[in-house]
Amino acid sequence: MFNILTSTISLAQADAPSGGGDPTIQFIILGLLFAGMWFLIIAPQRKRQKQHQKLISELKSGDEIITTGGLYGVITNVKDDRFVIKIADNTRVELGKTFVQARSGAAETAGSK
Repeated sequence: MFNILTSTISLAQADAPSGGGDPTIQFIILGLLFAGMWFLIIAPQRKRQKQHQKLISELKSGDEIITTGGLYGVITNVKDDRFVIKIADNTRVELGKTFVQARSGAAETAGSK
């Protein structure tokens, strides 16, 4: 069985072309792979990033939010690089602006109408 396997591998290697093909075709294939990667991965990610930046810039005091950690809260104060959010009675937390995931509750439904 081992002899059959090794002879099949050696025959397959003997039949393989050694030149590698036309470099122009290789560049075209590489360009098509890059274009496909752009449209499937990079462009949608940039779109989501722009939507998130727009969301953060539109938030103001009184908006209900959800953090990336899953906490629900109400913005009480807006600072340069963070929000102060109220997560419970007499409990306020400072949160970096990039850690806001979405609007929640009544603020989200009122904004979509």
